[in-house]
Amino acid sequence: MKKTTSTAAAQRLRPIEGRHNTLVKELRAAFASPELTPDGFCAIEGLRIVEEAIRSGLKFRAVFFRKTSENKAQRLIPQLAQHVETLLLTDKLFASAVPSESPQGVAALVKVPQYSVDDILSRSDAGPILAIGGIQDPGNLGTILRSAEAFGAAGAVLGEGTVSLYNSKVIRASAGSAFRLPFARASLVQAIDQMRALKIALLATSSHRGVPLRQAQLQPPVAIFIGNEGAGLDPDILAKMDGAVSIPHSPRVESLNAGVAASLILYEAMRQRMT
Repeated sequence: MKKTTSTAAAQRLRPIEGRHNTLVKELRAAFASPELTPDGFCAIEGLRIVEEAIRSGLKFRAVFFRKTSENKAQRLIPQLAQHVETLLLTDKLFASAVPSESPQGVAALVKVPQYSVDDILSRSDAGPILAIGGIQDPGNLGTILRSAEAFGAAGAVLGEGTVSLYNSKVIRASAGSAFRLPFARASLVQAIDQMRALKIALLATSSHRGVPLRQAQLQPPVAIFIGNEGAGLDPDILAKMDGAVSIPHSPRVESLNAGVAASLILYEAMRQRMT
């Protein structure tokens, strides 16, 4: 059985050696850009992330394997639809297209679902909405999205100055949650107006001011605003909040990591819904 699977996978692999192949050029451009390709695809990298994309039911344009990682094709190709192109690149060509510091030898072009702010606000009874303003570290945003899915958030609105969700480092840090959690990019000021019209409570996160986390009312409908790692939320956004939530911690620590703070608040919101 293993031999049959291996042979079938090998037969579907198309060897590519030239850097001017159309799909290779598209992969390279997708990794270099914070936006989707003209056809709406983004680039992802790593065995686990590609498997998460398959598990999430995403549409694939192509999957790329490094020559010295050809064994991964035997594992992945049987999980892919027959029409998905699978390409085998020389190690040098793969390295030129995939900028990862520690490439795992497999990458892909996938289509991530698109949502509007209205789509996310329509889910506000299900759990808290995250509004993210100015998170710039891909690892932080990925962590927040992973926690948002784990603790039942309704979705996320990504405001100005926030790193693109299509950044491959964000997707990797989210461990696949970026494929499943509804999100939309929008002006937070405009999103606030929409939230107010729907009577959604607006809560900022703060290092030292506000209601202590265990006393905060986090039952939906509520939107939790997470600000920039260093500067926090924009003052114009803060002025529009209904209140603030703080997480008690040692005064020797100036503030918590944005991903950690968001995770703690999301967990408390879930605990309140469950009790």
